[in-house]
Amino acid sequence: MKTEADYYALFEAYRDGELGVPARADLERRLSADPNLAQRFAEFEELTGTLHQYSSRLATRRKLHAIQAEIDAEQAMQEAPLETGNPNMPLLHISPVERKLRDFWHAHRATMMVAASVAVMAVFATLLGIEFWRANQKPGSLYGYQVLRREVERIKRNQQAMNRAINHIDGPKSPEELNPGKFSGTGFALTSDGYLVTSYHVIQGADSVLIESRDRQHYHAEPVFSDVAHDLAILRIKDKDFNGFGRLPYTFKRGLSDLGEKVYTLGYPREDLVYNDGSLSARSGFEGDTAFYQISIPVNPGNSGGPLLDDRGNLIGIISGKQMDAQSAAFATKSSYLMRLVDSLSAAGTSAPYRLSRGNLLTGTPRPQQIRKLQDYVFVVKVYE
Repeated sequence: MKTEADYYALFEAYRDGELGVPARADLERRLSADPNLAQRFAEFEELTGTLHQYSSRLATRRKLHAIQAEIDAEQAMQEAPLETGNPNMPLLHISPVERKLRDFWHAHRATMMVAASVAVMAVFATLLGIEFWRANQKPGSLYGYQVLRREVERIKRNQQAMNRAINHIDGPKSPEELNPGKFSGTGFALTSDGYLVTSYHVIQGADSVLIESRDRQHYHAEPVFSDVAHDLAILRIKDKDFNGFGRLPYTFKRGLSDLGEKVYTLGYPREDLVYNDGSLSARSGFEGDTAFYQISIPVNPGNSGGPLLDDRGNLIGIISGKQMDAQSAAFATKSSYLMRLVDSLSAAGTSAPYRLSRGNLLTGTPRPQQIRKLQDYVFVVKVYE
């Protein structure tokens, strides 16, 4: 049985490129299929990244202390003439640049030391409790990536009084009726019999999940599998009176899409369904992640988990996040990784077979007609904690 040290040694060899091709491929397959292993890997990346940052901060602090010591020594030597009784004697051998650097250091030394102390405290806080999948950060990445789970914002004025009044008039209400939910994202149908797909970070930490359709029908759903490494989650509607979605109009692309292809998405960054289009701008995602596409589509919190389709109505990706420092640079998990996940689950027999759509009803139809056929298969995913 492998220990944590064994796993960390394996992950370190993988990260440093020391694994052979078969071992590397085997580990990547396991990371895709095993959420517990993927979580171990993400925690390893988080921990080692934090330690490297902490080491870098310590080195910076040592350099700052050395600079301060040099400046203090130089200042003592240069200011020695002032003790001879001639306060007007100028300080010699100090260039304008050196003078500005010294003045800046003395003016901001306290602030910089406080900032360094705060940084060190933050590092130790992280080491004491690594939080997986931070609200606005992609797991395994550093900075600059924003996931698109939306924090639900409703008018809260007199909310408790309104809830009491509704409860008094209409009788007791369920928590979902009184509570709009804490977070929301987008999801779409995977099969006609009640399986859906969304981004993992949308449903992370959920006590319960509610699916809401365009016509405001509600269904209770439960996560049945999560692929943390690729930000994927499969949900299943568990309401007994659910009769199915009907035939899905789109198919799932198993291969890669071409650079420059026209693509579009539907999602719920607001209460109504929103359409946006653009093009596939890179075949890799944030920091070169090959499990994701980069797309030139403006997306916002709430778009996470939404479908990404090409002109022919093939589903090619699942919206995940965007780059914070680049306008309209968004990222989507490739549909090929979703298909690998579905295939591995079907082969393992972990649940009922996933009956995927085999016929595409969108090919060859104008975009507005595609959207009309598609919109009933895209849902709001509401998360309650």
